[in-house]
Amino acid sequence: MSNGSLTRKLGFWSALAIAVGTTIGSGIFVSSGDVAKAAGTPSISILAWIIGGVIAIPQVMVLAELSTAYPQNGSGYVYLNKAGWRPLAFLYGWATFWALDPPSISIMALAIVSYLATFFPFFSGMAGKLLGIAIILIITSIHYRSVKEGGLFQVIITAIKIIPFLIVIVLGLMYMNFDNFAYTPGPGAEKTSLIGGVSATTWAYTGMAAICFMAGEFKNPGKILPRALISSVFIVLALYTLLAVCVIGLMPFDKLMNSNAAVSEAVKYIPGLSDIASSFVAVTAIIVILGSLSSCIMFQPRLEYAMAKDGLFFQRFAKVHPKYETPSFSIIIQITYACILVCFSNLTVLLGYFTLIQLVINIMDFAAVYKCRKREDYNPIYRMPKWRLTTILAILGASWLAWGTFTWAPIQGVIAALIVIATGLPVYYYWERKYGTKNKNDSDIVA
Repeated sequence: MSNGSLTRKLGFWSALAIAVGTTIGSGIFVSSGDVAKAAGTPSISILAWIIGGVIAIPQVMVLAELSTAYPQNGSGYVYLNKAGWRPLAFLYGWATFWALDPPSISIMALAIVSYLATFFPFFSGMAGKLLGIAIILIITSIHYRSVKEGGLFQVIITAIKIIPFLIVIVLGLMYMNFDNFAYTPGPGAEKTSLIGGVSATTWAYTGMAAICFMAGEFKNPGKILPRALISSVFIVLALYTLLAVCVIGLMPFDKLMNSNAAVSEAVKYIPGLSDIASSFVAVTAIIVILGSLSSCIMFQPRLEYAMAKDGLFFQRFAKVHPKYETPSFSIIIQITYACILVCFSNLTVLLGYFTLIQLVINIMDFAAVYKCRKREDYNPIYRMPKWRLTTILAILGASWLAWGTFTWAPIQGVIAALIVIATGLPVYYYWERKYGTKNKNDSDIVA
């Protein structure tokens, strides 16, 4: 029976599956074309994928150190709070709950439905929305009843989602046309841009930090979290790079640069798969997005749970189910909110506007290590090499992504930030006066 706190039940494979499963999402199906167009040549395109993964390495190293110093649920909220930036920590969770996490769940559910509709056309309109809600509820039932079973499911679905990519890679290496790599831009073509190509890969490499939200539920977090974080980067980097090589080798580069569904079109060049390319990619997309959806449903409610334990969110979010030992109320409310959002449209645009806030706060997360290293209670089991240089590189990489997002919608991003501040700060000061600084995060997990 639960004693009112979450317990450590997850192992390394669950951590790795959550990190990899969250990172590899639907974006990879279109990003190959975007990277190729931005890079301009096959060699620069491949190099962009490599550099994009390398940029993520210092970021996960910083998170590995912070998460082993404070192996508690909540990720960035905990680190910002420990750094002394408590209002910012609250705004991070406030924006995440209302504008980021539940909308992302809704978007992924609807994406799965859109691919299913290619096989079952009647899943459109309201029928499709109901199916999206049903998918969310089925996945939620697994993570609600047991974090251990949820971790096992995540391992299975992540392993399955990688298989189709491995099939494309193996067959792509067998049937690639090496002449495709000799492509050179014509006289009227845009200039090649390594920076542009790397920028186009950055979103594909986000997601490894998901396990930090559940740091308090992993056994031996000092060993598991660094291993899972760093391993996930190299796994995703290898998978993306090999996939990029195969896609370039399969289809002419000029067609790749103008493709909005690069993987799908590349599969058409593989003998034996050309006739079922669309179906193959649709099934692959369903599995891939399902894995990401499962991961998000699993880790996202832990942030509000941690905030509630600390007196900075609705207190019922800190409730732990007495039998299942999961943050039951936090899961129910987030999923209910996500199901309501399924009925709305244009959520992707909304998510994009508010994402800028999260990216800026992610930069503050990395900067928090400077403040946290001065605390007496800072005793990380893992310490990153050359920590000042590593932290600077992590901040620069995150800043690059934030700047790219800002240039996409600067006014909307600023408005979204003002909305978060205007709505969040009054609530923050109310809860501070009512509950005070509880600092319960230090003891909200039991061994």
